Amino acid sequence: MTSCLPALRFIATPRLSAMPHIDNDVKLDFKDVLLRPKRSTLKSRSEVDLTRSFSFRNSKQTYTGVPIIAANMDTVGTFEMAKVLCKFSLFTAVHKHYSLDQWQEFASQNPDCLEHLAASSGTGSSDFEQLEQILEAIPQVNYICLDVANGYSEHFVEFVKDVRKRFPQHTIMAGNVVTGEMVEELILSGADIIKVGIGPGSVCTTRKKTGVGYPQLSAVMECADAAHGLKGHIISDGGCSCPGDVAKAFGAGADFVMLGGMLAGHSESGGELIERDGKKYKLFYGMSSEMAMKKYAGGVAEYRYVWLRNLVIVWRQNSWLLRGGWYSSWRRMVNWGSMLGSGEKSLGSQNPEGEDNKVFFFFTLRASEGKTVEVPFKGDVEHTIRDILGGIRSTCTYVGAAKLKELSRRTTFIRVTQQVNPIFSDAC
Repeated sequence: MTSCLPALRFIATPRLSAMPHIDNDVKLDFKDVLLRPKRSTLKSRSEVDLTRSFSFRNSKQTYTGVPIIAANMDTVGTFEMAKVLCKFSLFTAVHKHYSLDQWQEFASQNPDCLEHLAASSGTGSSDFEQLEQILEAIPQVNYICLDVANGYSEHFVEFVKDVRKRFPQHTIMAGNVVTGEMVEELILSGADIIKVGIGPGSVCTTRKKTGVGYPQLSAVMECADAAHGLKGHIISDGGCSCPGDVAKAFGAGADFVMLGGMLAGHSESGGELIERDGKKYKLFYGMSSEMAMKKYAGGVAEYRYVWLRNLVIVWRQNSWLLRGGWYSSWRRMVNWGSMLGSGEKSLGSQNPEGEDNKVFFFFTLRASEGKTVEVPFKGDVEHTIRDILGGIRSTCTYVGAAKLKELSRRTTFIRVTQQVNPIFSDAC
């Protein structure tokens, strides 16, 4: 903090004495590599088997299917999407905003799809209560997707432990993280499958807003190594823009690949359908975007407590002036529920906590970490699914992998400076 606010105290930010550290190892993304072709005995991509079978470390359950997952976003992980994906033995992480009645209606009409679904939850008490209701009402749902933007918090680790204790025989997906030590921590805490990816999503702005992230290819390779050492599994979540990226994720060691943007914009996708200039579009937005927060949480504000001595707040030039310091990023402040308007307000004598010369108020801490885009309407998702599966099959034939299981063992990545010739189309 600046010297203009000497009395400002944050509640839970310890001061670190360590100097910043730079890891000089080069980390790579999907765009930085290609797969080297290898001799193959396969005559056709139709010979390739994309089905995988897994046994999970903590739940002791088994899975068989094509390990591609529709992301648990309300514009992707819908019941309509699940109906189509289950025909191809693909998986859907259903978003958490469906009611129990909607779940029961879907389950009664589509019992064959339930083995390819996960019920999603955040760490909030209301989310967990609804998760309990869904899993108790529909016991055929054996998968849980625990999803937070930052899987590194101790609170999340404890939550995973609680969910494992409550549902000992359910397979738990948990994330998101990008480093091996946290993969190990979550697996040892009860998760079976770890979601890997911070910031690579097409509508995610975490890297811009926070400066935090990890190139997805390297994250997958490092996290897969950590997970497999404990007989755990990982999901590569985010960063795929074409079938080749999906193949690279599998080649890097991912057991599952989760897709968001590639499945957005279809008839089965959520999001409002709009028409402009004779063309149709569907809205697609990140679940930490301002649109999602307004839709489900009433806005982007997340309030925390702070105390100041002898505070004087002045509204000037669209910014709050606090004892000589300008803080235009504080979008709004609330003093016991009342919005501070324009004009000078001296609050230094108010004393809600029984301590002299202190002011108690809230301020906005959280910014949105997602954006909203208009995706050209693509029609039925079945065509996109066939294109993705066909691309992965072709990858396997190029490297001589008769089964998807063999792809990572047959993969050699080469670093490149360009993926494709971009003259007539955008580079992948």
